[in-house]
Amino acid sequence: VSGTGFQPDFTWTKSRSNTLNHNIYDAIRGATKMLKPNLTHAEGTDAQSLKTFDSDGFTVGTDTHINTNGATFVSFNWKANGSGSANTTGTINTISTSANVDAGFSIVKWVGNEGSDESIGHGLSKAPEMILTWNLDEGWGNATYHKDMGTDKYLMMSETTGHENMSDTDIWANTAPTSSVFYVGTDIMTNWDDRNYIAYCFHSVDGYSKFGSFKGNNNADGTFVYLGFRPMWILVKRIYPNGFNWMLFRHDDKQLEANSTSVEFGGDYIDMLSNGFKARTQTNTVNDSADYIYMAFAETPFKYSNAR
Repeated sequence: VSGTGFQPDFTWTKSRSNTLNHNIYDAIRGATKMLKPNLTHAEGTDAQSLKTFDSDGFTVGTDTHINTNGATFVSFNWKANGSGSANTTGTINTISTSANVDAGFSIVKWVGNEGSDESIGHGLSKAPEMILTWNLDEGWGNATYHKDMGTDKYLMMSETTGHENMSDTDIWANTAPTSSVFYVGTDIMTNWDDRNYIAYCFHSVDGYSKFGSFKGNNNADGTFVYLGFRPMWILVKRIYPNGFNWMLFRHDDKQLEANSTSVEFGGDYIDMLSNGFKARTQTNTVNDSADYIYMAFAETPFKYSNAR
């Protein structure tokens, strides 16, 4: 699979036509090792999944979740800094931190120490605004931090639950990330003795990415969210009250549910505009009288032309 314009360090794949799992791969854990954000499970290995990261894409094997005969697939790719190196900033030295400082994205792998709250170097120049973490060894699912939920709340990408039912001061040690580290408490999801963990850290970059929140208005003339760029990729999650699917919108007017094996579908849920996005329907998932968080990336980034 070619055409990314760079060698990916983080690749997210999903079948568009078949009810198959999402798969996430990264350059620190290495090719063939996948996470499935729609499931609560440990890291898996399949030599026939994503076999190699290549200079302009990646190579896949015969694993049906990434290469079913006749099925159509989509991939989303980010550039970090290869397999990275150890980061000694913080109270836990990372196994490896791979950071693309300009693009506000890093991958961090560490071993837990449940005896106390810990800080971990993320390798970026600003505090992460969204962090996706996994316990690689046990099926505890994905703990997600977002700056607009606070440090005593978390979400799981495999779950539809909103943050009012996901409260735990031990996940993030009830402490906000800084420009050098993020914090983990004594919960098994982020910091347990001798368990391996991975985190994907993001912060906003003008003209390229934005992480924020908005309130829906339950109206066909929906809420407008200013980004400062035309988005190509948007992930939206209702957080309060209640919760619904993680909606992944693409610039081709197709949607996927990140917490589900469902095939892609169309519909006038949102308009992707030159400077943001606007809800165009009354729906629980993107425009009820409720609170939502989002992460968004540009179609044609003004600053970093190799981001796709």
